[in-house]
Amino acid sequence: MTVSSLKESIRIQREKLTGMLSEAMHDLGIQCAEIIDSREKLESLLHLTLPTLLYCKHLYVLDADGVQLTNNIMNNGEDASHFGRDRMNRPYMEGIIGTTDFKLSEAYISRNKKRPSFTAVQVLRNSDGERIGFLGADFDLRELPDIEQRYVEPDNWRQVKGDPAIRNVVFHQQRADSQMDLHLDEVLPIMNELITEHGVFHGKLHFSSSRATIWLLDDPYNYRILNFDEIIDPDICLAYPRHPYDERAIVPAEQVINIFEIFRSLRFADDNVYLRAGSVNIINGMVGLNFSCDGSHYMRYDEFLEKNIDFWFGSLGSA
Repeated sequence: MTVSSLKESIRIQREKLTGMLSEAMHDLGIQCAEIIDSREKLESLLHLTLPTLLYCKHLYVLDADGVQLTNNIMNNGEDASHFGRDRMNRPYMEGIIGTTDFKLSEAYISRNKKRPSFTAVQVLRNSDGERIGFLGADFDLRELPDIEQRYVEPDNWRQVKGDPAIRNVVFHQQRADSQMDLHLDEVLPIMNELITEHGVFHGKLHFSSSRATIWLLDDPYNYRILNFDEIIDPDICLAYPRHPYDERAIVPAEQVINIFEIFRSLRFADDNVYLRAGSVNIINGMVGLNFSCDGSHYMRYDEFLEKNIDFWFGSLGSA
């Protein structure tokens, strides 16, 4: 199953983890509250219980003020360096007092290992319902089970504003013809050929710096930087074997050159606000644009092809 929202993906994972931990932490918390005056008994209980809390790295007990009453209990022993540590100001303790008796913290960077982590906290209460301490359980995100729902990047149009310092001086600058600008009649057909006939699935033209960056279907983990002399030479196609246009491609092969031609128009439409770099990914169908005002845009290829020049320069006014 896939989910189309990053927040939704995180929410699902947190719900899964909360369901996995809350009951066990509640039951362990009751036992800890009964023996909170004995460090030895607490540490013995935590040692006994830790293997039942899947993926847990550390267990420990704090007093009502957040000061640690036990060592950090681990699967391979104990860490005494945390005994007496004041944890009340750590991010996982925020909001635990007066709101809930169990909390799964937001992810944070651990102080010692510098890894993304989270902590489950259970309030400990005596028989009169008074708060007498906390039970803490630390988890390393890299050791958690994988989420079943895979996050899918959205394909709606997104506009990202860039550096304000660049935007503020955009009308004090003027486009200068690059080497690539003067040879687009050679560059665009070659890029089109690489994508449609030679296995390039993601290509980016850097107009201002006269270079291109390409990613190949048969070697997607490495990108190639093509300098100006390479990207204007049709012989570059000989360096990459012929490859059928991939059946996973969302962008129709015949539309690739049309996307590049719109890049050309956006490059020359205005002397102050102009396209600095443009990319197309035929597999996810996304077009990326970066303009001289440092604004960036991402949208589906078909939506991009529908837009006219007036749309872009009206949009860039707010970038």
